[in-house]
Amino acid sequence: MAASPATSSATLRASSYAGFSDARLRAPRASAVSFPSSHSAHPTALVADARAPRLPVVAAAAAGHQRLMGSLTNTEGLRFAVVVARFNEIVTNLLLQGALEAFERYSIKGENITVVSVPGSFEIPVAAQKLGKSGKFDAILCIGAVIRGDTTHYDAVANSAASGVLNAGLSAGVPCVFGVLTCDDMDQALNRAGGKAGNKGAETAITAIEMASLFRHHLG
Repeated sequence: MAASPATSSATLRASSYAGFSDARLRAPRASAVSFPSSHSAHPTALVADARAPRLPVVAAAAAGHQRLMGSLTNTEGLRFAVVVARFNEIVTNLLLQGALEAFERYSIKGENITVVSVPGSFEIPVAAQKLGKSGKFDAILCIGAVIRGDTTHYDAVANSAASGVLNAGLSAGVPCVFGVLTCDDMDQALNRAGGKAGNKGAETAITAIEMASLFRHHLG
């Protein structure tokens, strides 16, 4: 029996709609693979980039660029000032000793080292700035020890010392190396002044030597 006109028309519309819907579902996939937008990265490029090795910045630098570094061996004529706080002297004396031993180890002559004593870590920055601006020194070591107590005094002194040393170096144009310990208790401080955590005074001196050499030979 022949289908009625209404049935034929409905079947035709359903068939057309299904074909149209199927085409719309398939089209984006074909477009994404075969015809990528000019505004998006090519899939092959994305894969290649994901698999590319991540090289260190120095290794990836173009040929011909210079890399400037301070030296721990070319120390002839370098002059240093050490500003050391007397507060918590049992700790700061050990830090100072470590710094002086490091200077000797790297052939810095005693005549080229000036030690300046100040009452506490809060007074270190102003002395460091004055020494830096004198033009007599290639770097300033700033040594102190701030140990946390029961009040907020610790935070005030520690923050002031850190920002003050930074500003001293920036205003004087001379490296001012921060060697102020900020510890929770005396045991922590002593461990960092020659104990099991090493001697931060020696580390400060080594940093100062490298920075002084960098400024003297490359940035002067």
